[in-house]
Amino acid sequence: MIIDFHTHVFSPQIKKNRSKYIDSDPCFAILYSKADAKLATADELIDSMDKDGIDISVIVNIGWTTHELCVETNDYILESVARYPKRLIGFCTVQPNSYDAAIAEIERCAKGGIRGVGEIRPDMQFFDLGDEELMEPFVEVLQKHKLILLTHTSEPVGHDYPGKGGITPDMLYPFITSFPDLTIVCAHWGGGLPFYALMPEVKQAMNNVFFDTAASPYLYSPQIYNQVIQLVGGDKILFGSDYPLLAQSRYLKEINSLDLPDETRNLILSGNARRLLGIEA
Repeated sequence: MIIDFHTHVFSPQIKKNRSKYIDSDPCFAILYSKADAKLATADELIDSMDKDGIDISVIVNIGWTTHELCVETNDYILESVARYPKRLIGFCTVQPNSYDAAIAEIERCAKGGIRGVGEIRPDMQFFDLGDEELMEPFVEVLQKHKLILLTHTSEPVGHDYPGKGGITPDMLYPFITSFPDLTIVCAHWGGGLPFYALMPEVKQAMNNVFFDTAASPYLYSPQIYNQVIQLVGGDKILFGSDYPLLAQSRYLKEINSLDLPDETRNLILSGNARRLLGIEA
């Protein structure tokens, strides 16, 4: 079994009317203003999965800045999961600054079978992970429904790229320590957060923290896999492609080229995801 923990899909309406949504939302605009920035529907994701041998994909949303756009795109994710219940798992998104409406939206989506919230982007959504008054009720409803939080993260150094953002390890770590029982998936290798696991208190704090590989070929050399395995363990890594940014097959070729132990490879490709999502083999 292979599970892709990080993919994005949009409705045909958004794909057809891209310019409308670029004008409506700064996060979408940063990510998808360029003509070569790919948009894919759920049906196109399924086609990619069939081509590349992916059994299940987690479809995550983006950091929309308005509650209304969160609801609209969550509806498409719920619809897509209902159409492909054995192939797709959905994460919704909310605008925490909407307070009660955001909590109600998580409740609604949880009833619809959503398994997590994300990909949140605090910097682009204009909220502060360190604002306990804002974040405590948000985390409380996640834990009530046993939902996973998936957050965008980025590197404090290196090249710039559209959507890199500023959610770096120093911003993320205080949130992790404030909510140690929350299951958190840090996208894009956590912006390098695993490297700080050499500090014993950091490694201990990351007991419920996992890292996906989304956009890895754009960010790191393939050596990143062995380094992070050594630092935090193979049981903390989730294969995520960031489809349609890159083909799912590109990651599989890279992972298969590393000569990882079969047990570790299987954990990355499905075992860890199955454990987090409660999926039987």
